[in-house]
Amino acid sequence: MGQSTEELTRQIAGTREDLAQDLDALGNRVSPHAIMERRKSAARHRMHRARSRVMGTVQSAQHSASDSAGSMTSSVQGTAQDAVHTAEEQFDGAPLAAGLIAFGAGMVLSALIPPSETEARAARQVVDVARDKGQPALDEMKQSAQEVGQNLRQSATEATQEIKQSASESAARVKDETKSSAQEVKSQAQSSS
Repeated sequence: MGQSTEELTRQIAGTREDLAQDLDALGNRVSPHAIMERRKSAARHRMHRARSRVMGTVQSAQHSASDSAGSMTSSVQGTAQDAVHTAEEQFDGAPLAAGLIAFGAGMVLSALIPPSETEARAARQVVDVARDKGQPALDEMKQSAQEVGQNLRQSATEATQEIKQSASESAARVKDETKSSAQEVKSQAQSSS
């Protein structure tokens, strides 16, 4: 019934050991350094996950390009796979450049695919709305241009009339001055003789 001293000592040692481990774990959990390390690690993990979601990986870009290229002819597929392989080699570790390349490839592939009826309808609607909204502005610009043209024409006419009047006045003045100078010369010539 009773426990021996050795058993009690072993139980106490085990309890001490468990208690020491718990205290170490608790100390590690509340240590400022450990808290900062855990938070930095969690932040790195979240950033890596977000970057992977936004930018994707080179492998996912390869799979996407391969899937897109699967619907094209075999020559286009081979070219796309070569481009993806080249991009993977050149841009591994440069996600922004890889993203730009993928965007460009997507633009090229989208240009090869004819627009759907929904896209064509949406494009027509955009053109109609632009025409409806742009027509009043275009009419207003035409009216403003006509007003400016009329104002310029009126200003040019007035300036031409002012120049004609000024020229006539100058010609009359020159004629009068010439007559008076001729008379002076004539009277001086007569008085000198």
